[in-house]
Amino acid sequence: MRGSRRAVPVLGITMILTWGTLFYAAALLLPLLAQARGWPIALAMSGISAGLLAGGLASPFVGKAIDRHGGHYVMGAGSLLGAAGLAALPFATHPVIYFAIWVVLGVAMSMNLYDPAFATLTRIFGADARKQITLLTLMGGFASTVSWPATHLLLTITDWRGTYFIYAAILALVVAPLHAFAIPRTKAEAPLRVEGEKAPAVLVAKGLVFVLVACAFATFMFAQSGMLTHMLLIYERMGIDRATAVFIGALFGPAQVFARICELAVARHTHPLSVARFSSGLLISAFGIFAIFGISAITAGLFVILFGAANGLQTIARGTLPLALFGPKGYGHLVGRLALPALAVQAAAPVAMALVIERVSDPAALALTAGFIAVSLVCFLFIRRPQH
Repeated sequence: MRGSRRAVPVLGITMILTWGTLFYAAALLLPLLAQARGWPIALAMSGISAGLLAGGLASPFVGKAIDRHGGHYVMGAGSLLGAAGLAALPFATHPVIYFAIWVVLGVAMSMNLYDPAFATLTRIFGADARKQITLLTLMGGFASTVSWPATHLLLTITDWRGTYFIYAAILALVVAPLHAFAIPRTKAEAPLRVEGEKAPAVLVAKGLVFVLVACAFATFMFAQSGMLTHMLLIYERMGIDRATAVFIGALFGPAQVFARICELAVARHTHPLSVARFSSGLLISAFGIFAIFGISAITAGLFVILFGAANGLQTIARGTLPLALFGPKGYGHLVGRLALPALAVQAAAPVAMALVIERVSDPAALALTAGFIAVSLVCFLFIRRPQH
């Protein structure tokens, strides 16, 4: 594991821990926080929205910092920031303080999750980072599989406050040192081209094509954020007991991993644009199962499997499609620019779905989410590959 080769396993471990503590655990912990404070669920979920919006605003600066200084500095500092935010949440008794803490957590997410990890790998491996990005998402796909059962288990041992303290300690004592000291500090050099050799065709990251890519990822992220936040609660309201709902939700991770294995084994030479289109189409078919057969334990399980597979492929596309379309130069800043609208929409999803659920119904919220996925597919279909 010398040199740059340790980057993927190190980041794979930290992705599992950061996604699990900063994002996935909220689905089980925030309802308990809201109950303890006497707040509506929509208010508690709005904290995630505020955090994601803050993270979106910070993402271009985070990406530029990684391009310039490296992921070991940026992601290490982000882990400590996330630990401070999680440790502070149990003390938030006023909504203003609660939202301020989530702003801190949102900035921490923009410095810890997939986008900064992709930027770090591209800085290390350059234009050849596609395989490393796929391998990283392969490991990171276990985050929900680990987080939801682990959180459920911790809640039987301690309360939601103790769980947050444990997760803060994990970020500070495990994740931050891995980021700071184990991520390689090397930087890929631009390859020398033989005289007369054509440079790889890339597009300029602006104009209509940039808008289409940004819109496609953003609308897909609405479904990812909204469903991962509310899915277990929707299943419970539809008559599925909590233990079964948690078990079904845990299928999300293996489905992601299986789809990524298939991508690595079968479709590694397929253009990322085709992968992105297939991903959006797969998720539309998952919503079709609910529309045709309703929600039961069986259909919920099928939905989670298809949802996990679609999200697994889409995560790969988020890292590899900008690289294939626009090239590796300034990749970190580019990914940060794409993350800004994606995280803004992702921020709106939990509260938007909560409001639709409270004022209309669960099926209406599912229909809204399916509409966003349809927009994502249309945007991907209108994008054209660069021509030599």
